[in-house]
Amino acid sequence: MLNEKELPFLAEKGHIVSLVGGGGKTTLLYAMADHCARKGWRVLVITTTHIRQPAACYAPDKAALSALWQTGHYVVIGTPAENGKLTLPPPQLLRRMAQADAVFVEADGAKHYPCKLPAAHEPVLLPQSDIVLAVAGLSALGKPLREVCFRYDTIRPQFLAVAPDAPLTPPMLAQLLASTQGGRKAVGDRQFYAVLNQADTPELQQQGIQIQQLLRQQDIPCVLTHFKEEERA
Repeated sequence: MLNEKELPFLAEKGHIVSLVGGGGKTTLLYAMADHCARKGWRVLVITTTHIRQPAACYAPDKAALSALWQTGHYVVIGTPAENGKLTLPPPQLLRRMAQADAVFVEADGAKHYPCKLPAAHEPVLLPQSDIVLAVAGLSALGKPLREVCFRYDTIRPQFLAVAPDAPLTPPMLAQLLASTQGGRKAVGDRQFYAVLNQADTPELQQQGIQIQQLLRQQDIPCVLTHFKEEERA
């Protein structure tokens, strides 16, 4: 369950929240959208990169969008692409952001890796977005960076001079999330949160708390989340 004390923007209308990183972004995206829609808000879900087209709650046009809002559902909009994916919505639908009480944006891709380093063209943040969440999966901890961190083999960041075969530790993950070459890339003066997903076991929860403390020392709010198997996108 999402906590509005930890994520206060979920209690405030008018935000455009972008999710970057890996480790369960889409699950978190839909969980936040559902949380706000259940309060009677008009909620939009979009992507600036690619997202799988959902079977339900997808609106191909304005009429479908309005109908879904009237029934209390959040609405996913986008332009159909290859392999059952959606990309950025066409302008006539994107303009409906102005009527939404909350907009949630998948603004990054990680090829199902638990964490990632952004390439030169990533993330794709809309100018209107005022909040960025950098997401990482705690399942990555203790495993070789090349296996759990998307693009680590090719980018090899200077701020984290560690070999690709080195195991990912809690301090390393904190660095990846906090760096302006990592989770905070292109954030600028937007509100920024780190979200540690997959806090599925007591051990991972304790490691997550360690990362949370390291990030809070840098004045970065950090939240631990856990979703059951049936809740995952």
